Amino acid sequence: MRIIGNNPQLARQTQATASGAITNGKPVLVHTDGTVKQVAQATDSATQALGTNLVFETGSMNYVHGTFDSDNNKCIFVYSDVGNSSYQTAVVCTIASNGSMSAGTPVVYASHGGIGGSVTYAGSSKIVALYKHSSNNFGNAVVGTISGTSISFGTAAIFDGGQEALNPIVGYDSNADRVVVAYRENLGSDKGSCKVGTISGTSISFGSRVYFKNGASGGFIGMTFDSNSNKMVISFINSAISSRGTSVVGTVSGTSISFGSEEVFNNAPTGNIASTFDSVNNKIIVAYKDKGDNNEGKAVVGTVSSTSISFGEEAEWLSTGTFYEYPAIAFDPNANKVVIAYNYETDSYDGEFVVGTVSGTNISFSSSTDFDTDSNESTALVFDSNVNKFALAFRDSGNSNRGTVRSLQLAYSNTTNTLTSENFIGFAEDTVADGQPVTINTKGAIDENQSSLTPAQQYFVQNDGTLGTSADDPSVVAGTAVTATKLIVKG
Repeated sequence: MRIIGNNPQLARQTQATASGAITNGKPVLVHTDGTVKQVAQATDSATQALGTNLVFETGSMNYVHGTFDSDNNKCIFVYSDVGNSSYQTAVVCTIASNGSMSAGTPVVYASHGGIGGSVTYAGSSKIVALYKHSSNNFGNAVVGTISGTSISFGTAAIFDGGQEALNPIVGYDSNADRVVVAYRENLGSDKGSCKVGTISGTSISFGSRVYFKNGASGGFIGMTFDSNSNKMVISFINSAISSRGTSVVGTVSGTSISFGSEEVFNNAPTGNIASTFDSVNNKIIVAYKDKGDNNEGKAVVGTVSSTSISFGEEAEWLSTGTFYEYPAIAFDPNANKVVIAYNYETDSYDGEFVVGTVSGTNISFSSSTDFDTDSNESTALVFDSNVNKFALAFRDSGNSNRGTVRSLQLAYSNTTNTLTSENFIGFAEDTVADGQPVTINTKGAIDENQSSLTPAQQYFVQNDGTLGTSADDPSVVAGTAVTATKLIVKG
């Protein structure tokens, strides 16, 4: 007996429950729970939007810095509470999926006046915050532990006890599990200094001083960790060569750090440096004030190779006027964009931001957008990878200099493929609704629900659920056409 079509005596079909609606003749994949789904691409998108202002500090504040705790999905900001004798203070903030924000109770971690420094997340629900003691200018570091919306601190440790640490900045080497502090020794010939810190419980200890610039270096140091090469990149004002913008690559080993050769990124007097890491393109982005070109805001893209770094062409992000203090910079891997937030001195110190896109070794920027139209002279920017939004903290001069934060959502459109090289199992025999049983024509079966096929042609499943004569990525063989409407399933 000759059988045309599927032989009912052979097990070339299977029954399953549909996860979502399925159309007959469409390729189907299987989930780990045994349900099946029609092959398709999922698109997630959003438009650019700013959330509403949230006051986290009801008194006057200044010198705000921030970091993101990826274990607890919290944004932590440290600042000088001017309304409370300039005590160094920290607060834990949460961004909701809709962009609204909430804040815990501010906690004082240094009960004296002084200038707050940088802060970094250091893994295991820990942060490290820096500050300069007002009475002796010693550089101090303290470990904070996040629990819910609260934070507690250990005893401060001195990382510089005699050279007067200026503009200290801190970063975390996640590969070595070490904290790196960089600063300028104001009483030590302005040398660029660096120390490696080790956290133990709620304490931190430091190794010996290493100079990343054994000579005069200016203030406003930028530092970021390149997680692709596992290197710490420090960018600084090189006073030895007419204050040109310069970077060095550091390698942490134990409780010390070593540096490669210097590389100039701006061949002119430079100021107000900040930097971040683009984890999609594996690039360092350095933003700065070009004092050799009318104080314009500029940025360059750096590529780390071993112990050296090279730079592409500089790009303007603020071509008219100038900005105050240092810019805040962070990267959004979901949108694959860089954001630079700054205080536009030329326009009454408005708070503004620009969005940058990296292409190869260069970067281009959007036009600026206001995030605060009142006078604003201190800004911090943190990316929350849990909700794919930024937290923008600033001193709101239009509201009695109170500490204020709001969310920033960048525009994006991302397509996710559901098809893998292993989960395709065949073609739907039936058209069914979500949760209904469906029959699947599996390997060796003839699917008779196709159209416009070329006989003797091999077809591949495409990521969007269609069939094509060339492989997509991943390459998944659908089968071979025997007529315009029939396909032998191969899988």
